[in-house]
Amino acid sequence: MEVDDVSVREQLFHNKVRETFICVLLFTCLYILSYLILTHFKKNADYITTDDIEDATVNKIALWLCTFTLSVAVCAVLLLPISILSNEVLLTFPHSYYMQWLNGSLIHGLWNLVFLFSNLSLVFLMPFAYFFTESEGFVGCKKGVMARVYETAVVLLLLTLLVLGMVWVGVALLNNTARESLYDVWECYLPYLYSAISLFGVLLLLLCTPFGLSRMFSVTGSLLVKPGLLENVEVEMNCAVFEEASLSRKLNSGSTSCRISVNVEPLRVQFLSVQAKRIALQMRRRASPWQRNLFYPLAMLLLLALTVVCVLMVCFHVLELLFDETAMPRGMGDPRLGTASFSMFGSLGAAVQVVLIMYLMVSSVVGFYSSPLFTSLLPHTQDTNLTQIIGNCVSLLVLSSALPVFSRTLGITRFDLLGDFGRYNWLGNFHIVFLYNVLFAGLTSACLINTLTWTVQRELIRAFGLHKLPLTMSRTTIPLKLLLANGLSKIQ
Repeated sequence: MEVDDVSVREQLFHNKVRETFICVLLFTCLYILSYLILTHFKKNADYITTDDIEDATVNKIALWLCTFTLSVAVCAVLLLPISILSNEVLLTFPHSYYMQWLNGSLIHGLWNLVFLFSNLSLVFLMPFAYFFTESEGFVGCKKGVMARVYETAVVLLLLTLLVLGMVWVGVALLNNTARESLYDVWECYLPYLYSAISLFGVLLLLLCTPFGLSRMFSVTGSLLVKPGLLENVEVEMNCAVFEEASLSRKLNSGSTSCRISVNVEPLRVQFLSVQAKRIALQMRRRASPWQRNLFYPLAMLLLLALTVVCVLMVCFHVLELLFDETAMPRGMGDPRLGTASFSMFGSLGAAVQVVLIMYLMVSSVVGFYSSPLFTSLLPHTQDTNLTQIIGNCVSLLVLSSALPVFSRTLGITRFDLLGDFGRYNWLGNFHIVFLYNVLFAGLTSACLINTLTWTVQRELIRAFGLHKLPLTMSRTTIPLKLLLANGLSKIQ
């Protein structure tokens, strides 16, 4: 009997070591990837400083904290897809020796670690990084990195005490249990704090994702070569070349003449725009017929299909909420992976769920940076300061950590939330979940219809050459005969 107990303990120890090694290896790969991304966007002048080594050290430490936060955000994005794919792999190879490392304990541990690190980054690491870069040390103390650390720690401690004190006073006034609530910080305050952060992230996704789904068409269209509909690329290319040459001569003459030096900057801006237009036209002319006439329509149809499938799944989930109580998002204590598929269509449905989850995340990021409130956070290559990097890491972490809750609330997947993600208080409120699904379906449908109608109208106006008409003529009053005549003349 003792031998069996020893073997069981050894097996548990080996499993724990294996799971720890897999988690460390995964996080190390994500950390390296996140560091490469941040170094691609960061401003080099903030980190390579010969005059002030102290500021360079502080900025490097803040960059490491931002890298950790971004790696946690990427891991949070991959949580749900990895869990769904792991379940399908175990269903396909139930007795495979090479898949023994993939089990419910590993997936559950990943969910708990991501929950812990995401809250740690939001509450402590990112505020510490911001205050650390803004600190200078206490007056009268010896200057150095440690002086900044002490000042940052004191400021962060005072801010934490202020927030906890305000929450404690609020709970005491509402419940009249000041003495009890003081001892329930871990069991009462922190779960409500996590729930409020997740609710804020899910509401942010509700605003950004529908707008991002509509913006995906224009963003994808700018990356692909559009088909030449009723237009001559050669003529536009020659016009762009002549205009670029004319502006170049004006710039050269303006740089040598002091009399017209005031107009050099507008000419330079116009020259850059014409040059970009000429490069785009060159790419269109060099593109193959397949790339010019097939890839763009297929990409637009794929985006439209993914968006329509998302809306239909949310509408179906709204009906499920009305008639089935199990459709409500809930937590799963013991993840029994490999017992049944989480999609009624099997592995194909699970693959579609993974694609939709990643598509929703990309759309939410596009919508976030396209929003007028957050356009200032948009990073630029080798020209993003440290404050912007901190803001981007916090924003991406809020969006990514709310993605599993967002996907399960909308019914994109039936994979229930693991770990502490399923402990959010508002997930059991039927009215909040139902209203959230209705708002998402309505906003996405409205944005999609608006985008399609305006896109078709804009492309038709551009195809028939009506965008070159004078602004005094209203395009809505153009006769149909003139429209057709202009189009037929371009075809001929």
